[in-house]
Amino acid sequence: MKDELANLKNYTVLYAEDEPGTRKNITELLKMMFSKVFVAENGDDAYELYLKHMPDLVITDVKMPGLDGIELSKEIRKISSSTQIVVISAYTDVDYMLSAVELSLIRYIVKPLTETKLNRALEIFLKHKEKRKIHKLKDGWIYDEDKHLILDNEQNEYKLTKKEDRLLKLLMEKDRTVSYKEIESFVWGYDNAMSQNALRLLAKNLRKKLPEGLIQNIHAVGYRL
Repeated sequence: MKDELANLKNYTVLYAEDEPGTRKNITELLKMMFSKVFVAENGDDAYELYLKHMPDLVITDVKMPGLDGIELSKEIRKISSSTQIVVISAYTDVDYMLSAVELSLIRYIVKPLTETKLNRALEIFLKHKEKRKIHKLKDGWIYDEDKHLILDNEQNEYKLTKKEDRLLKLLMEKDRTVSYKEIESFVWGYDNAMSQNALRLLAKNLRKKLPEGLIQNIHAVGYRL
């Protein structure tokens, strides 16, 4: 592995490809680079895996059964603006290229997918992630995205649970009131139901680790920062 790609071990990736030979070869490469690799052979399975695991990077072929790569990317963008997406396609059609631009993809790779093309896309992914590591919440308060912790104005550290981390990321990304349904989908995942009591407890515990008044509940609608 190239030295500049060594930090990929800190991240997770979802790879969607319906062609068995290509899927096997690229999966083997990705497993040498990332901490976890989730693999799907069609767009519908890829979307379920995305909701369940919320990977840092999604690499998807365009032409697949179920949701195609562009449709999958659109569904992901409804949930998250920060998930990095790479689309692989045999198409050089202008309409596909324009769709890719609208989805804020970090790379649109025209087949054949070579190791050189893949590595270039992964280098771009890392540069994007490095820029997003630290977030200022309030004077003296910091959210470290990679370490999943809050640092307060007295340098005390508060480690976030998986659900706390997901909820905070969702609220920061949307910059608006986020509905209960959106929270259930992003934080609890595709296969798990969310109760109102569970959400209230999650919000209560997260508030204890954040500046006072940062998270607001909008009655019968959802939460916002």
